[in-house]
Amino acid sequence: MLLIQDFDLSSATTFHLPARARWMAEYDSVDQLRSILADSQFATMKRLHIGAGSNLLFTKSFDGLVLHSAMKGMSTVADDGESVIIRAESGIVWDDFVQHCVDSNLYGAENLSYIPGEVGASAVQNIGAYGVEVKDLIVKVEALDTFTSGMVTFTADECRYGYRDSLFKRPDLAGRYIITAVHYRLWHTPRYTLDYGPLKELREVTYLTPATVRNRVIEIRRSKLPEPSELGSAGSFFKNPVIDKSMWRHIQSSYPEAPHYDVDDNLVKVPAGWLIETSGLKGAVEGGAMVYQRQCLVIVNTGNATSDDVVKLYRRVQATVYDRFGIMLSPEVNVI
Repeated sequence: MLLIQDFDLSSATTFHLPARARWMAEYDSVDQLRSILADSQFATMKRLHIGAGSNLLFTKSFDGLVLHSAMKGMSTVADDGESVIIRAESGIVWDDFVQHCVDSNLYGAENLSYIPGEVGASAVQNIGAYGVEVKDLIVKVEALDTFTSGMVTFTADECRYGYRDSLFKRPDLAGRYIITAVHYRLWHTPRYTLDYGPLKELREVTYLTPATVRNRVIEIRRSKLPEPSELGSAGSFFKNPVIDKSMWRHIQSSYPEAPHYDVDDNLVKVPAGWLIETSGLKGAVEGGAMVYQRQCLVIVNTGNATSDDVVKLYRRVQATVYDRFGIMLSPEVNVI
C-alpha cells in the first residue's frame, strides 16, 4: 500500500497540468482497498478513483482522496476451444493486456491497441476504436461496492454500455463501485473488424494476423496522436457526435466530402475532428493549450498550459462548432 499526502497530480495524469490532491492511496489487493476506505481519516473526504490519468482534466486541486489500483493479476479462467475468457485485474495497463492477447494469438482486442489507460477504466469508459468497443469483449465486471464493502459482479448487459458510457458513469452511482477485475472473451479464430479508415487496406493482406492489425493500428495512432511523455494531452477530447439523418443531409448539402458512419437507419456518427478542423480551429490556441494540428480531436498542453487555458479552449471549440453546424460537442474527457 502507498499513501502520499499533498500529491502532485501532474505526475499522475497525461495532461500534465498543475494540480494537487490532499491524499493519494494506491492498493494492490481488495483487502488493502477495504482498509483504506475504512480508515477514519478518509471517512468524510471526497473520493476519486483514477486509472492511468489519460482521460482526466482537473480544473483545480482535489481536496480529497485519490485512489489508484496496483492490482495486476491476469489468468485464463475458461477455454472451450472456440474462445477463451481472461480475467484481468484493474491496474493492468490496457495496452499490455492487448499485447498479451496478440502474443497468445487471440482475436478481438487488436483494434483497441495503444489506447492509453488501464483495465479498470476500460470497463467504465467503454473505450473504442476502429469499429470495436470494449463492451464487445467484456463478459463480466467485478467491483467493490463502497456502500457495503462487499464484492459484486455485473454482466456486460447489466453494465448498460453505450457510446463511451456505462452504468458506472451514472451520476447517481458515480464512485459507488470500484472495479477490481474484468473478464474478457477473446477468440481462437479470426474475427476482424476492418471497416474503418486505413484498416480497410488490410482486407487485401493474404496472411493476416492479430499482430499485423495491432501494428497498423499503432502506426495510425502514432501518426495522429501525440505521445503523452512528449506533449501532454488526454487523447480524444470530444466524443464523435451522433446526429439524425435529416441534420446529416443538411451538412452534406454544403460538404459533400464530409466523412460519416451510419449507426442505424436514422442516425449517423460524424467525426468530431472533422467538424473542428472544418470550423477553422486547427492549431487554435488559448494560453498554453492548443488544438493539435495533426488531429483536431485532441487538445494538447504545449508545455505551460493551465487548466483554465484548456477549459477556455474546449468551450471555444464547442461554441464555434455549434455556430457552424448546430452540433454541440460533448467532452469525452472527465472534467473534475
